[in-house]
Amino acid sequence: MITREELANSFDFSILKPTTTEAEILAGCQSARANRFKLLMVQPRHTALAVRELAGSGVLVGAVLGFPHGTDLTEVKAFSAAKLRALGADELDMVMDLGSFKAGDHAAVTADIAAVVQAAAGAPVKVILETCELSKDEIVTACRLVKAAGAQFVKTSTGFAAKGADAADIRLMRETVGPDYGVKASGGIRTLDQALAMLEAGANRIGVSAGEALLAEWDARFGAK
Repeated sequence: MITREELANSFDFSILKPTTTEAEILAGCQSARANRFKLLMVQPRHTALAVRELAGSGVLVGAVLGFPHGTDLTEVKAFSAAKLRALGADELDMVMDLGSFKAGDHAAVTADIAAVVQAAAGAPVKVILETCELSKDEIVTACRLVKAAGAQFVKTSTGFAAKGADAADIRLMRETVGPDYGVKASGGIRTLDQALAMLEAGANRIGVSAGEALLAEWDARFGAK
């Protein structure tokens, strides 16, 4: 059975709405620190603030790029990756080029991801597949392309599409990438049962915007820490 601490440490606590204010980022930093979340995920413009506020806390800072559609030019994505790293981001979440993937241009997809990986200079890169737009066979293919490009994680969703994470998709992703690769479930995970189902299916990181509520649900069910 997973512990409360292990659950909290699987959370990428995400504050990604375009209307997010600096005050909300500061509150998110306080929550991430107090609850010992693994990482706080923010939009690029909030990266420097989050890095400053979380310095020395043990909480990582992640930033998104090419978000939420993945349609930026590869050069723009690579520039974003380098700039975000310079600002102090520990991890980067990028969106796969779905248009090129759907067109069968797998070389373009791989090159797009590889450019970001190179610019990230050793920082983990998570690649968002937007699984609700893909068939099962396409999910398998996408996972293989992500691995071939050198990224460290496959991720289900942006949270801005028609559907988010699905446990069956997580199982398929885990089966495809193997036991030692990163798999992140993200999008629509709002209950403790959903989060635990994703971990049981093979995710080792959970993207959530309701981290405090999930821990409160844990405390109500299993007892406070």
